[in-house]
Amino acid sequence: MQILINLADGIRGWIIGMGLSDTSAEMILTAIGALGAVIFILLHVIILLLAERRVSAAFQLRRGPNRLGPLGIGQVFADVVKTLAKEDIIPAGADKFVFKIASTTLFATALLAYAVIPFGDGMIIQNLNIGIFYFIAIGSTATLSILMGGFASNNKYALIGGMRAVAQMISYEVPMVFSLLGVVMLTGSLKMSDIVMAQKDMWFIVPQFIAFFVYYIAATAEINRAPFDLAEGEQELIAGYFIEYSGIRWALFMMAEYANMVAVSAIAVTLFLGGWNAPFGLTFIPGFVWFLIKIYLMLFTFLWVRWTFPRLRIDHLMHFGWKFLIPVSLANIVVTGIGIYVYRMITG
Repeated sequence: MQILINLADGIRGWIIGMGLSDTSAEMILTAIGALGAVIFILLHVIILLLAERRVSAAFQLRRGPNRLGPLGIGQVFADVVKTLAKEDIIPAGADKFVFKIASTTLFATALLAYAVIPFGDGMIIQNLNIGIFYFIAIGSTATLSILMGGFASNNKYALIGGMRAVAQMISYEVPMVFSLLGVVMLTGSLKMSDIVMAQKDMWFIVPQFIAFFVYYIAATAEINRAPFDLAEGEQELIAGYFIEYSGIRWALFMMAEYANMVAVSAIAVTLFLGGWNAPFGLTFIPGFVWFLIKIYLMLFTFLWVRWTFPRLRIDHLMHFGWKFLIPVSLANIVVTGIGIYVYRMITG
């Protein structure tokens, strides 16, 4: 981790030494960080494609991919080649401009979320003072891209999937935001690095276990993962809002889903699981490695949930969000506020 920080400092010094301003150096480093985020996303899409199949096969007592390469690793690359070789078909009655940009904007939204994720001490593209607020704001724009894809396709199944996505994602954004307020109240900051540093002695999953529970469920619904994948329920809507997409445009939708899954896992690690802080005093392992290990544990739970629980009905999904998660998250805020007040009264 320190090597990467020293490398960034070296590049900054080299750019400034060429006569460029500090602002230009920061812009170039930000661009390099963005490129690193893209590479990180693409690598994890490949990893998750294979993990999704292997984990589902294990849960359903099937073999999974095991022919092409060791453990079926080559199957992922074969799928990539197949997807890129597919023809890009646009329906005759579609709104072509909106149809073309929907998948691109969705992937761009997923990419922008990585700007405030602290992968280690000093390893963050932009350490904003309003980091949590930025993540929530960027994540909420994904709803528009999904609606664009469903509406522009001129397909009734795609439109229903898009409308379901709007109802589901907007509804579950509310409890997800409320679940994060408890952490903000404990730290008094929206800055990601401050929140991680505040968890040196105790991870916030202990005092904010209810908030973590609400966040996990709401995040699962936000990224349209089963059992909350009503926007693309194959038994009802086939592929839902991206049913008319093919080739690279379809791949962008898929990559955005996996990128969002990694992003919400990283935010959970940052806010509730201590970020890069090592557990049990195992500081000989770099913080960046601990951060990735925690992300992979979160990702495994998303896979576990998908292949364990059946899909909910749309009315049950909405009732669960509005009638259970929101009251529970509000109650957690009240209890957290009372706890902070009592603690301050006791400590003077």
